[in-house]
Amino acid sequence: MTAGEEGVRWLDAEEQSVWRSLLRAQSRIEEELDRDLQARSGVSLVEFGILVALSEAPGMRMRMRVLADSVIVSKSRLSHQITRLERAGYVRREPCEEDRRGFWAILTDQGLKVLREAAGGHVTRVRERVFDRLTREQVRQLGAVMRLLEPGDGAGG
Repeated sequence: MTAGEEGVRWLDAEEQSVWRSLLRAQSRIEEELDRDLQARSGVSLVEFGILVALSEAPGMRMRMRVLADSVIVSKSRLSHQITRLERAGYVRREPCEEDRRGFWAILTDQGLKVLREAAGGHVTRVRERVFDRLTREQVRQLGAVMRLLEPGDGAGG
């Protein structure tokens, strides 16, 4: 035992197996969905998430910092992704009048078109990879577990 390991609650064999399985499944699902979206639509999974978030926002626009939290990426990665989406004509940036340092990310008509074209194939892959493999009860159970694991749940997260 090394310094600082006293009192550590190590994972037992079952917990370790579940933890590693969770990491593998999440990684593989993300990789498959990303690869499929790029092949079908030319956008990455992160970029698709950005387009979805903007499409659901009032006026199809969001403050950059709010968007970063919404799609769970760093502000620097979001800035890079928005630049890529801008070059493609799917998003534009506008300065925020209330905060001269802030910017709005705005979904363009072309971005909405790409999103709509990509959405059907994407949801089909999500269903094939996740939901078609589960019973309705397993979907409910997974939802309950995910709500417990998400940050900000009040349980120390």
